[in-house]
Amino acid sequence: MARKSVQYVCQACGECTTKWAGKCESCQSWNTLVEEAAPDLLPKGLGSGKGRKIDFMTLEGDMEDAPRLVTGMNEFDRVAGGGLVPGSVLLVGGDPGIGKSTVLLQVAAAISKKGKCAYISGEEAIAQVRLRAQRLQIEKCTVDLAATTNVRDIISSLDDPQGPDVAIIDSIQTMYMDTLDSTPGTVSQVRGCAQELIRVAKRRGVTVILVGHVTKEGIIAGPRVLEHMVDTVLYFEGERGHQFRILRSVKNRFGATDEIGVFEMTDKGLMEVSNPSALFLSSRQGQVSGASVFAGIEGTRPLLVEVQALVAPSNLATPRRAVVGWDQNRLSMILAVLEARCGVNFVGRDVYLNVAGGLRITEPAADLAVAAALLSSLSNIPTPQDAIFFGEIGLSGEIRVVGQQEARLKEAQKLGFQEAFIPESGRGKKTFSTPGFEIHPLSHLAEVVSTFLKNEPMKKVSHGV
Repeated sequence: MARKSVQYVCQACGECTTKWAGKCESCQSWNTLVEEAAPDLLPKGLGSGKGRKIDFMTLEGDMEDAPRLVTGMNEFDRVAGGGLVPGSVLLVGGDPGIGKSTVLLQVAAAISKKGKCAYISGEEAIAQVRLRAQRLQIEKCTVDLAATTNVRDIISSLDDPQGPDVAIIDSIQTMYMDTLDSTPGTVSQVRGCAQELIRVAKRRGVTVILVGHVTKEGIIAGPRVLEHMVDTVLYFEGERGHQFRILRSVKNRFGATDEIGVFEMTDKGLMEVSNPSALFLSSRQGQVSGASVFAGIEGTRPLLVEVQALVAPSNLATPRRAVVGWDQNRLSMILAVLEARCGVNFVGRDVYLNVAGGLRITEPAADLAVAAALLSSLSNIPTPQDAIFFGEIGLSGEIRVVGQQEARLKEAQKLGFQEAFIPESGRGKKTFSTPGFEIHPLSHLAEVVSTFLKNEPMKKVSHGV
């Protein structure tokens, strides 16, 4: 009897090797190699048989826009690109307990009013799903429930003319194929199960939504190829201490990326937030030093959030630099520019930075708002209560123009703001202007410093590098 061959597969990156080792040589992760059965470790090749010739087409041709199933949940539809495309596969990831199953059960209830939707759970029993539906007050909706982890049974149910239009699989890490010897959640099982579900989705035209667990680093567990296989990747973000939840699109073949949907966690489930700017600024206190309002862009939506900073004396040899909701390396750069180009001294002071509401900002346009909050806290002078800030700061201290400037200003004016500190526009570029809204164009960070540190001794500032 031939000896069964084995291989060792890294659960972090999917790299295969014939020998076990403590560290994966591909991704440098420790203790991630797991033994799995392999029918043959050596590739057999294509052999001597020939394939058929491919018929190539031109780029020009008649095509129709992909039809979409609008769920009725506006925030979810926005992130999905306007609705669900038949035959597409979506992957939704997020931290444990963040609300993935809750929002998808609400999506299933909304879809059931227009089509046939199936919710297949591999983690909970049907009774547990029904309890959640009662809490969300959607138990009357005609959603088909099932509790199974066998992909063969799921494929047989979906590959049916009378099957559902949308199928939600919760979660892909619990599914298994009986043709593989490895346990559920391993690289081979996740990749194989996803491949079979994608195949039936394309063949039958059913929309499949997969729930994916995330690792401690915040990425979806399993092979990275899983995100390449699906059509759309959504991340459900938020802090457990905050009631806000952000559904963010990081990949979408049928819509814009970096689009977000905002939800509020309540005792009756996740409620849509139609005006997130007003909600993020609802708890803002006026005339408090160390706070500024940043006008950002998330996808196609302008969003106003409060940036809070605290600069305090430190007794430590190395002062603290704590950041929540922003890039810590970016904060270190802003502090270095303020010290080297503007003569502002942060030596011997702790610096704390927080983006209110639990939102995470990745835009470089937040540099100016962060610098204003830091200078306001250092000088104990509040920023103007009705002012917004946005602009990217370069290493020489110059303030650079950012995109979608007019949309940011219109959103601020709609919410009652009357001033804006923005980068100086390029020569000949049309600038947004309206009666009662004052715009302060800035070219260098030293202009912001002089606003808050008028009585502080300043070094001579050079606008050059």
